[in-house]
Amino acid sequence: MKCRRSFEAQVAIGLIALLLSGPAPAEPGPDAGVLYKDHCSSCHGEERLGGQGPALLPASLGRVRAAEILKVISDGRPATQMPAFSGLLAPADVAALAQFLLKEPDVRADWTEADILASRIVGPATPVAPMVQVADPLNLFVVVEAGDHHISILDGDRMEPIARFPSRFALHGGPKFTPDGRYVFLGSRDGWITKFDLATFRIIAEVRAGINMRNIALSSDGKWIAAANYLPATIAILSAETLAPKKLFRVADAKGKSSRVSAIYQAPNRNSFIAALKDVPEIWEIATDPDAPPVYSGLVHSYEQGMVEALASSQGLFALRRITVEQPVDDFFFDRGYRHLLGAARDGDTGMVVNLNVGRTIASIPLPGMPHLGAGISFEWQGRRVIAAPHLNQPKLSVIDAGDWSVIKTIETSGPGFFLRSHETSPYIWADAMLGGKRDAIQIIDKRTLEVTKSVVPEPGKMAAHTEFDRTGRFALVSVWDNDGSLVVYDAVTLEPVKRIPMRKPVGKYNVYNKITFSEGTSH
Repeated sequence: MKCRRSFEAQVAIGLIALLLSGPAPAEPGPDAGVLYKDHCSSCHGEERLGGQGPALLPASLGRVRAAEILKVISDGRPATQMPAFSGLLAPADVAALAQFLLKEPDVRADWTEADILASRIVGPATPVAPMVQVADPLNLFVVVEAGDHHISILDGDRMEPIARFPSRFALHGGPKFTPDGRYVFLGSRDGWITKFDLATFRIIAEVRAGINMRNIALSSDGKWIAAANYLPATIAILSAETLAPKKLFRVADAKGKSSRVSAIYQAPNRNSFIAALKDVPEIWEIATDPDAPPVYSGLVHSYEQGMVEALASSQGLFALRRITVEQPVDDFFFDRGYRHLLGAARDGDTGMVVNLNVGRTIASIPLPGMPHLGAGISFEWQGRRVIAAPHLNQPKLSVIDAGDWSVIKTIETSGPGFFLRSHETSPYIWADAMLGGKRDAIQIIDKRTLEVTKSVVPEPGKMAAHTEFDRTGRFALVSVWDNDGSLVVYDAVTLEPVKRIPMRKPVGKYNVYNKITFSEGTSH
């Protein structure tokens, strides 16, 4: 242990020296490019775009900190093929590599339709785990374990894991399920999409849709997957059956300015994908119906009468409609009928209401504190449909009337949070405070009174987040976000814990039935 601490201290000192260095020293330091080529490129690719291992670009690494990068290079990563280099490289070499990975490459990477097709991998013929009899296949949970990059399949009737297999690096939350619940699609920050069969426990196929991916969406008929990419700035449309690419949109506004995609979701009532663009003030609607009526890239409105006049139009499968808004949208939430989109504006203090039928912003809502609308929920309150959303920078929830777009109430919480969850059978909202000082608590809010009724602590001192209900709404599962974490199962009526299931940092879990039915209280 003394030797290990000494090595890590030397690495940290080496990194600090590199970051704070002034003029070049008389003797040249480590050549990080050569080190990368010799020790990393065979797994992570010559251009750092990934291969057997994940992409090593700032955009792909996301929130991974320099200290963690140092540790992984030095010590390896458990339950993966990433080796430890502390016995092979000097501390200064490890520090140079860490700094190198945090810099953008000289050449901006691209990923074409041909690259997507060439990356496709057909899955293994044998199951990843022995088959287990499942009482209700629609009450399964797919659990994303970030601690060691695995997926666990949980039987929601017995609350027991029944399968576990390695996942791609840094899976994004929000797996997508086919309408019958048989197949699930998993998307990674590295752009990989995995199709898994929940009936046979087999990986069917994998494909890389981009280099740095924001999220994926599945069309309402289950035929098409859309991948929203930061790098390159594209939306890739793939066959859900084969994962073969069908269309690649280069994302840019009408004047040609490129943009990343904030998020993409299906709008089932509209038979379309809706995407918000992060760098330009546009929202895109992409038709997923081959018989779709004309959609418009330019509109003249008469909002009061709901009339539109086409200036330019296209129709059919993958027809693109552009909606111009006042400023870029970071994330968004739909009203119940998918007529309106409630988006978080770039200023972090405003919600924008866009009428998707007529293609324009109809209201602006003051929501200071960076609302996280993508994690919102909708429910009935005193005969009115309302939307509740947490705030990332302030300890509160906002409850918004989906009729007149006023803020009905601001509910004070114990800290800024990220996720809200409920269920149509439950009178409660479960809200975390993972971005504040009381990160180990979940607050339970009564949907009838809009008041905090109880606070539960799944494990003192460890972050609690992301509640998900079983199919019936009888049980609520909360994640303890720790490498030695767990799922804590609560009785959703008594609000008391009934079981603890060990997991490796279970960042999210998703119930098949709730997701395919768009259960009230869950997200897209």
